[in-house]
Amino acid sequence: MRGIYLAVTVLLCFVVYEGSYANKNTQPEHVATVLACDNSQLTVIGSNRIGTQILTVELKKYPGKSYSAFNLLTGTLEYDEFYQSGDTILVAIQHNQNGQVHHIKALSHYRLPYLMMLFAFFAIALLTYARHIGLRALLSFVGSVLIIWQLLIPGLVAGYPPILITTATLIALSALIIFSIAGWTNKGKAAFAGTLIGLMITALLCLVCGQLLRLDGMAQPMAQLLLFETGMHLNMLDVLYAAVLIGASGAAMDVAMEMAATMEELKLTNPDMNKKQLLRSGFRVGNAVIGTMTTTLLLAYSGGFLTLLMLFISRETSLMQIFNMKLIASEVARTLIGSLSLVIVAPLTACIANSMMFRTQLDGQGSVSAITGPITTSLKE
Repeated sequence: MRGIYLAVTVLLCFVVYEGSYANKNTQPEHVATVLACDNSQLTVIGSNRIGTQILTVELKKYPGKSYSAFNLLTGTLEYDEFYQSGDTILVAIQHNQNGQVHHIKALSHYRLPYLMMLFAFFAIALLTYARHIGLRALLSFVGSVLIIWQLLIPGLVAGYPPILITTATLIALSALIIFSIAGWTNKGKAAFAGTLIGLMITALLCLVCGQLLRLDGMAQPMAQLLLFETGMHLNMLDVLYAAVLIGASGAAMDVAMEMAATMEELKLTNPDMNKKQLLRSGFRVGNAVIGTMTTTLLLAYSGGFLTLLMLFISRETSLMQIFNMKLIASEVARTLIGSLSLVIVAPLTACIANSMMFRTQLDGQGSVSAITGPITTSLKE
């Protein structure tokens, strides 16, 4: 039943996705092959190029015909792309009133096939290792991507309260991911409850820290461009809160599931453990999990700003100035808020799982199979 429910959910998300984008056709992108390049209008300054690169391309849609395309290089290395003969690129085509190709603009290298290959490798590895659990995890992964892209992001752009819509979306995603993996068992319920607690703690900490640190949300990548594109009606501080919630929710869900699964496995291995012994063992495991997970968050966030940190070192910027910068303060707050929520989620999830398992026993369902549900069945198989 869980598999049918998950499959239907993912299918509905896919239908919504296709219905929203298949008929719009507002982005006439096409794949093309670069036949020749004219770089005579480019000014080269070191590794930087400024000017217009004129390309001769062959469209996959119209084989055997060559067209001229233009690639504007502004000197912004983060976004500029330089092409050579033989490259496969993505282009935007503008047609004239007669339906003929009037203007072609180069957009980017065509990377989708390689990304799909990487995803296929990930899916094969996941299914090989986890089998039916891996299949459910893969479906929940796809469903999560579609829900975020089709519900959360459009809701934020439309101006709905970011914290409210983000929290609702993350609760739905947590339920989809956790219960598709663990099922409606004590492990799943405990992990879901721990994740909800983590979300509430993170939201509260965001509101407090945002005011104390005088943040405005404009330190996020593309924040100013997004604000202009949407008519200046977005509250970027709330969008920052939403970003912190999204980043912390995954780690909180991970820790909650690890703690719930650990408590279940301990009870399965040693059914004679009393409530106090089980809780103490869970806390010991939680200590090790938190010890590495907080560092994982630090490394993940630091990796995204590696070049900025290198720039600070090259300019010999003082730590006093670095930590008081708006951009750095936002990232430090994001890391500490996520880490603090994990420190609270781990022991609370252990307590919830411990209480659920022994309450099941007191209700007359105290056999190991009643506690562990599908795990015992899979072990017998």
